[in-house]
Amino acid sequence: MSTSEEVYAASPLDPVATQRLVDENVVDTSAFDHIVDRARAIVARYPVPRSALLPMLHLVQSVEGYVSQAGITFCADQLDLTNAEVSAVATFYTMYKRRPCGEHLVSVCTNTLCAALGGDAIYARLREHLGSDGRPLGHEETSGEPGAPGSITLEHAECLAACDLGPVLQVNYEYFDNQTPEQALELVRSLQAGEKPQPTRGARLTDFRQAELQLAGFFEGRDADLDGPSAAPETVRGAKIAAERGWTAPAMPEHAEFPPLPEKK
Repeated sequence: MSTSEEVYAASPLDPVATQRLVDENVVDTSAFDHIVDRARAIVARYPVPRSALLPMLHLVQSVEGYVSQAGITFCADQLDLTNAEVSAVATFYTMYKRRPCGEHLVSVCTNTLCAALGGDAIYARLREHLGSDGRPLGHEETSGEPGAPGSITLEHAECLAACDLGPVLQVNYEYFDNQTPEQALELVRSLQAGEKPQPTRGARLTDFRQAELQLAGFFEGRDADLDGPSAAPETVRGAKIAAERGWTAPAMPEHAEFPPLPEKK
């Protein structure tokens, strides 16, 4: 077991053991030695170093496929923060994973509208397909060896902000709109076979770690990904009809009276 794995194994159940491992300086951050220059480049974007924490965590995740205890220590060292401060952020946001992810992260929207349109059925179908020994795959569990070609981490997600195109899912945060259980299953099978289907909109598909590197601000020759279409015809249909028919919103008055603020008690 590696040092970071040892710390992670202790942390969910035994905070005393976790602190002991940290205090004894057994957390090895050498896996991140090759990204120190990139980490410094991220810090240079901000007037206050601690503001760089979110992209720094994405950078760390691009190396190991998750935020390990070693990754937390690396971020803390780069930003002059405590491990506790970094951990508080890493455990708050669901985009930062605490276990190694597969080559691809598949996120199925199961919020109200998508669920009613078939999101729950899609998630159930993928859980069954990716499970083993008669057990469906669980939330944020991985089918295959994490990081290996064809490995898939599955999660159910809250609103993916595409209600007009539901049910939707994402692969490494790229959209696949108007899905059915059959289409989603075909998509996942193609990912397992090493293919990278074109998303409905957005950039061409890559793997989870490369996507994390982009979220940190490094595109590695893929700058054209920023030019991918982001809006579907359904999304802009109302604006298009309004333009065709000359509809406009009422102009704002030059002077508007605002209600008085309530008195503080």
